[in-house]
Amino acid sequence: MRIVSVDIIRKMDTLITNNPLSLNSFTFSKTQSVLALAPHPDDFDAIGVTMRFFLNNGNVIYLAVATSGASGVEDSFSSPPTLKAKGRLRRQEQRESCQFFGLPESSLAFLRMEEDTEGHPKDNKTNLKILQEHFMKMQPEMIFLPHWKDSNPGHQRIYTMFHKVAREARYPLVAFLNRDPKTLQMRCDVYMEYGEETAMWKGKLLRFHKSQHQRNLNQRGHGIDERILKVDRQNATSCGLDETYAEVFELMFFGASKLGDILG
Repeated sequence: MRIVSVDIIRKMDTLITNNPLSLNSFTFSKTQSVLALAPHPDDFDAIGVTMRFFLNNGNVIYLAVATSGASGVEDSFSSPPTLKAKGRLRRQEQRESCQFFGLPESSLAFLRMEEDTEGHPKDNKTNLKILQEHFMKMQPEMIFLPHWKDSNPGHQRIYTMFHKVAREARYPLVAFLNRDPKTLQMRCDVYMEYGEETAMWKGKLLRFHKSQHQRNLNQRGHGIDERILKVDRQNATSCGLDETYAEVFELMFFGASKLGDILG
């Protein structure tokens, strides 16, 4: 997929709405398992409110982090400033955020996919096999991952590999593709809206990724919490919601035609 310039991103960063529905309007069975497929550490936390909704519903949640995310750590934040040390740091940040969230460590997996020189997962047979084996071991009915219409190569490649795996799965499942700060364009099918109190909780969750919080402060003048919450505020406005914030998702079905087929 072609990488788009920052100027084009700013022009194309739109949210298409078509009578989106609240996730609260559905009744999800506790037997339905959830897999959050995160290209990098912190992608899970970007949809933390929705993940907490399923956690409180009693669903089993698995988190699979594809890459180390070492390339996102500034040298000044890591001692020594090596890729190995940076990867270790980011894994620890993810463990700490999951502990705060309430996700058992047994539900967290670091897939350690092969990465290119920029730190993005390679779209190759080795990584596809890693994803396929983990996916079939978990056999989730609902999968959450960033939208593929995104300027981040890691998001693009993980989606491409996931799509191949999902097409070969022998049971119905649904993918929830979420918007993040680098999403170019997507449709909002379902959403999870929330208010200021929950926003404070989500901000704290995101700040466990200290290396990313500091990098955002250094490069953008605001932390990772504000970067993600700004997107959620835009989501709520675009969808015309009563609450201040919302996590939004585009649905994609495999072996099923609608969400009702997944819910039974």
